[in-house]
Amino acid sequence: MKGYGFFELIILMISLVFTKLFIPKARLVRLPIKVRNKKLIDFGRGLTTGVGCRLDAFSFDNEQTKKIKFGSCVQINDYVHIAAVESVFIGDNVLIASKVFISDHNHGSYSGEMHSDPNQPPALRPIISKPVMIDDNVWLGELVCIMPGVTVGKGSIVGAHSVVTHDIPSYSIAVGSPAKVIKQYNFSTKIWEAIN
Repeated sequence: MKGYGFFELIILMISLVFTKLFIPKARLVRLPIKVRNKKLIDFGRGLTTGVGCRLDAFSFDNEQTKKIKFGSCVQINDYVHIAAVESVFIGDNVLIASKVFISDHNHGSYSGEMHSDPNQPPALRPIISKPVMIDDNVWLGELVCIMPGVTVGKGSIVGAHSVVTHDIPSYSIAVGSPAKVIKQYNFSTKIWEAIN
């Protein structure tokens, strides 16, 4: 509680009461938070959020399976937006910095066999989805975007402002737009080694 002002402490206490009443398995859900379709979200155990987070889970076929699943002890910071129509899974002990965007879907198709018509309004284009998986012990830096169909492997780090469009192997550091692996952890030497 050290470092908080009086009004910040009041807001923190209100958030703590909210958490214990409405998301009791969570550690602390800071208010304000926007949650769409809470019944489609598994908040895991020990979740901590920052302020201004947005969790959107949608079911277009009335299926009631969980679309967003958090593992244990996940920490997401301020203004994180996670959106799912199929599946976004976030493993145990994941740390997500502020203003990160994670989505398993797009409005329209822009690769493969079918392509969306650019003359059709984007909001009317069909929703195309592919599952997203963020494995255990991953750290996503500030302003990272995780796009549909991506897996970020165990123990990996994604640098600030990166846009992840392809899978990141376990125990890697990836940066850039699109994100590219620049280092991998060598368990023999216990060093993050640069990729040649």
